[in-house]
Amino acid sequence: MRDPITKCAVILVLLCPQANAQTDALAWKSKHGKELMAAGKFEEAIPIYRELVKELPDNPGPVMNLGMALHMAGYEEEAVREFQEVLKLEPGHLPARLFLGAAYLALREPNKAVEPLQVVVRTQPDNSEARLMLGDGLLSMGRYLASLEQYEELSRLDPANPKVWSGLGESFEGLASQSFDTLEKLARESSYWLVLVAETRVKAEHYSHAFFLYREALAKTPTLRGVHAAIAEIYRKSGHEDWAIVEEEKERQLPPLNCEGREGLRDGRANSSAPSRANRNHRASEMECDFLAGRYRRIVAANSQTAEEYYWRTRAYNELARQAFSQKNYASAAKDWAEALKLAPGNSFYEQGLAISVSAGGNYEAARPLLERAVKQSPDSVELNYWLGFTLLGLEKAEDAVPYLERAVKGDPTVLQPQRELARAYLRIGQVEKAIPHLKTALPLDDDGTLYYQLAQAYRKAGQKELERQMLVKFREIQSSSSAEKKKFEKSLEITPP
Repeated sequence: MRDPITKCAVILVLLCPQANAQTDALAWKSKHGKELMAAGKFEEAIPIYRELVKELPDNPGPVMNLGMALHMAGYEEEAVREFQEVLKLEPGHLPARLFLGAAYLALREPNKAVEPLQVVVRTQPDNSEARLMLGDGLLSMGRYLASLEQYEELSRLDPANPKVWSGLGESFEGLASQSFDTLEKLARESSYWLVLVAETRVKAEHYSHAFFLYREALAKTPTLRGVHAAIAEIYRKSGHEDWAIVEEEKERQLPPLNCEGREGLRDGRANSSAPSRANRNHRASEMECDFLAGRYRRIVAANSQTAEEYYWRTRAYNELARQAFSQKNYASAAKDWAEALKLAPGNSFYEQGLAISVSAGGNYEAARPLLERAVKQSPDSVELNYWLGFTLLGLEKAEDAVPYLERAVKGDPTVLQPQRELARAYLRIGQVEKAIPHLKTALPLDDDGTLYYQLAQAYRKAGQKELERQMLVKFREIQSSSSAEKKKFEKSLEITPP
């Protein structure tokens, strides 16, 4: 009779082929499951991973794979249970938290998605996928400041993604809505409330209603700047150019706003819990100056208290939203070029398209190396030299921009955009005499008087007073003229003369 040691050895030998066969079967199932997932056959992968989970119940790997297959196949509630099981087995499993958040978002339960996604973002700050989902979840919950924080970081991490700019715009819109709600509680039917409501009617092309609201606002606050100009625009849309001119003249006759020396300044009393009327007026006028100068973020960062302050805050958020949505289009184009490059790496045409789209979207830091590389490949390209010069101007490097813009102008003097940007560059580095001929050449691009005004200023600095006067006259003519291309009302409007 065999001794116990020999008997155990025999048993082990007999079991070895069975153990190897089991290992081979598990490996085959695992490989087959991965192949099905890679092929997008998620439904077929589910039963395979269920078997693996039964055979390896304490291994988080098969459980995670089963959860992913369920999630990709649309079985979100079951997927949630599997991801939760993974976290029981391995609490620090970040992919499980990421997919758990994604599953909760798919179930329209953003309140449950936020916590696991926040853990991923804290641990992996550059994980743009997790950050985008977190931003989406916060946005859907109406937590606009929190979502704004995520999208603003994403605008740095993933500026070519149009979803980022869309989320940023929606966050600003949500904050604008909240600011308007506060104004409505403070001063419903006030002139400030009426103007904001009128602006929404203009956007919806309900001009008759907007006209009425603007008139009501002026009846309450005759000196409210911008309202006469808004009414003039409605007159033009209805074909009443003569009425528009009268209204614009009323706008010009309003008391001027003194913004001199206000940039970068804040009255120390602005944060007082009980500010005086004079101080409140001071803060409101500061906000108006900031708005006219495009300093919208300074406005929204202020501690608004009065109806007028919330008025400017709401308008600033609306402008920031508009800017974000405009970036979305550039980002979409950049994404298309990036996708094309994946199919044809190194394609110079696609690389140039990507570089230009990134610059046009305002991401000058990212565009600069792309354009510098493109210009090295095509040093005589008018378009590439123009865009590199334009990008350097955007980076406040006017002196560096000049040679590229000069090359673009020399390459094709008939293209007006390089002439305009070269003039801007010369003006920034104080070479007024050089700027003047390029401003004159670029004048056909001027549809709002900006170039005529810049040319007038250049003539003033050059001591040519009569030419300065002539350009200012032309500037005022353009400012008061109507564009024949503006669309007319689609229906007759009951709009009365001034």
